[in-house]
Amino acid sequence: MSTAQLSDRINALSESQTIAMAKKAKDLAAQGFNVINLSLGEPDFGTPQFIKDAAKIALDEGYTHYSPISGYPELRAALAKKLREENNLPWKAENVVVSTGAKQSIANVVLCLINPGDEVVVLSPYWVSYLELVKLAEGNPVMVAGTIDNDFKPTAAEIEKAITPKTKLLMFSSPCNPTGSVFNKAEFDAIVALLEKHPNIYVIADEIYEYINYEGKHLSIGSYPSIADRVITVNGFSKGFAMTGWRLGYIGAAKWIADACDKMQGQFTSGTNSIAQRAALAAIEGSRADCEMMLTAFRKRRDLVLSLVKEIPGIKANIPAGAFYLFPDVTSFFGKSYNGTVINNSSDISMYLLAEALVSTVPGDAFGDNNCIRFSFAASEADLAEAMTRIKSALAKLQ
Repeated sequence: MSTAQLSDRINALSESQTIAMAKKAKDLAAQGFNVINLSLGEPDFGTPQFIKDAAKIALDEGYTHYSPISGYPELRAALAKKLREENNLPWKAENVVVSTGAKQSIANVVLCLINPGDEVVVLSPYWVSYLELVKLAEGNPVMVAGTIDNDFKPTAAEIEKAITPKTKLLMFSSPCNPTGSVFNKAEFDAIVALLEKHPNIYVIADEIYEYINYEGKHLSIGSYPSIADRVITVNGFSKGFAMTGWRLGYIGAAKWIADACDKMQGQFTSGTNSIAQRAALAAIEGSRADCEMMLTAFRKRRDLVLSLVKEIPGIKANIPAGAFYLFPDVTSFFGKSYNGTVINNSSDISMYLLAEALVSTVPGDAFGDNNCIRFSFAASEADLAEAMTRIKSALAKLQ
């Protein structure tokens, strides 16, 4: 049986390169190689104990049945309260939909809003799944690229040039995966002023890294009253609470959008895992001490990696203001080679570092920028120091 028997839809869909690179790293490790995996975006901390305890209690209390499609009412209410108090968003429980990860949250919204031929402006570099989800909905992604020189943040003027009568949606993350960039108030002011001139454009604001922000208080673009009813805020528990395996995401949006996502989700997965939801309720209502501890550790690791990267000739990096990634420009190595391996692009250099340094990274073309590679600093300080030593040695061999 060949791929010719598969649907055009699945054949057109690309595999996630972050997952693909992590798999290559695991395959090498299984062969006995000492691989340092910096490819997956996953905190290396365990889920806080009080959250795990809530899951155990949920089991004993009988939360083992189907849950409501949009989530338990008490969780939706707690999330709406969080969105009002922490993000200044005007939402109630009826505006919240809980899903099996923020990825499903984004998929729900895209599939509910985008018709074939609609254009979706995606700020680049972008998270790997944005484009594929737009393609799945038969929309046309339109990239607006930032560069390392402007901290990878496209301006409102650049966004405006990409808008056409077919534009239906704007998508971005802040803090950003893969760059760690965070939009500030002045930048959002300009983007909001632009959106006020285009009342038919909606916004997906991916805020999954909200609690990993090194610059201070997080700012949600949905907090601007003039566009609040057009902004779909996406968040979840995987990054800030170290709950990747629990698969918990959610949106806050206008009720008609939330209702549509409930309808969509009802045909795909129905309600999210009941036990995970009870754990999420404990997380959102509980202490943020563990979140602060992880933020402090990530900031220390960021500073360590930045200091070590400065010692590697040819690498140019911005200072990530959030998330736990570095997205350095590696174009100075393009055209160079070692032992018959020629570096022509970001994929080449990621594969070279995996083979020569036994360090797994992700090529920047997966995120829309072929000049860069991404590596996560959600790893121990010892592993990060060793990884940077290996990378420096491997890159020095390229001539």
